[in-house]
Amino acid sequence: MQFGVFGGARTKRGSSPQDGHGYSSFIEYATEADKLGFRQLFMVEHHFTGHGQVSASMTVLAYLAAKTRHIRLGTAVVVLPWHNPVLIAEQVATLDLLSGGRVDFGIGKGYRQREFDGFCIPLAEAGERFDEAMEVIRKAWTCEGRFSHHGKRWQYDNIVVEPEPVQRPHPPFWIGTGNPETIRHAAREGYNLLLDQLAQIDQVARRIEIFREECGRVGRRYDPTMVATTRPLQMFHDESERAEAWAARRRVLSVIGDLAREPMPERLEDDTAPLLGLPQEVIAKLRELEAVGATNILLVDPNASIGNLRAFARFVMPSFRPAHAAE
Repeated sequence: MQFGVFGGARTKRGSSPQDGHGYSSFIEYATEADKLGFRQLFMVEHHFTGHGQVSASMTVLAYLAAKTRHIRLGTAVVVLPWHNPVLIAEQVATLDLLSGGRVDFGIGKGYRQREFDGFCIPLAEAGERFDEAMEVIRKAWTCEGRFSHHGKRWQYDNIVVEPEPVQRPHPPFWIGTGNPETIRHAAREGYNLLLDQLAQIDQVARRIEIFREECGRVGRRYDPTMVATTRPLQMFHDESERAEAWAARRRVLSVIGDLAREPMPERLEDDTAPLLGLPQEVIAKLRELEAVGATNILLVDPNASIGNLRAFARFVMPSFRPAHAAE
């Protein structure tokens, strides 16, 4: 298995020192993940929520590119219907250059009505806008020299996107979805797959199976690292901490419930998603995921705790070999 982290800084409305601390503490968390050998960081991006989530993920990732050396830096996700695709192509290519080719380009169509309203974009147009934006971005990164594009939303004549990305032909595309048909489309179109933190183990298993089967059907080589599964991490070291861990899980679900696309589990005891428990319990849950093909795990810690990262690296990671290691 291999492990990464998923999340982002949070701020509180009000005084600037609080805002600065929220970002600087997450930077420390991400740089520690790099030192501990975590393979990927996917940075969330949302707008107008009132929960203080990161709204400019590529800006934060550019800063992290200078502070880290090995960890891959991913967007989760850039919602393409809101953006000029040429500007996005330039920004991501610049980030790829600054990071030495460590960018994972997570993208999506978007689904939150409030965000589309805030950007004055009809949600009903999300699909067509996404498709055209991807067509432009692929051209921008794969055409030799200048190119033109004449579509429904965007018109470009004889332009060139600079700089070129370091990764050729382009940084990996990642898309977050649990929809079976979108998963099949992702496999056909060369995307990697981001699976959400709420999906239960049987759902994870089915989604990986769909993706792997479709890759095989179209002749695309499948690698387990092409699917990243996000999992909440709530590990503790004494049985007396269990009740508080479940209470924290309830609080997290109450916060994300109105923002999530996936339905919440009806009963907390049916929630198999979190890596919740003593280290040996966490290892056992990871073995269950490993058994269904989920070997690229992104940890979601709502507190972005360096202590939690270090404990996971010390007590859990040694039980697993990297997903790419030879037998």
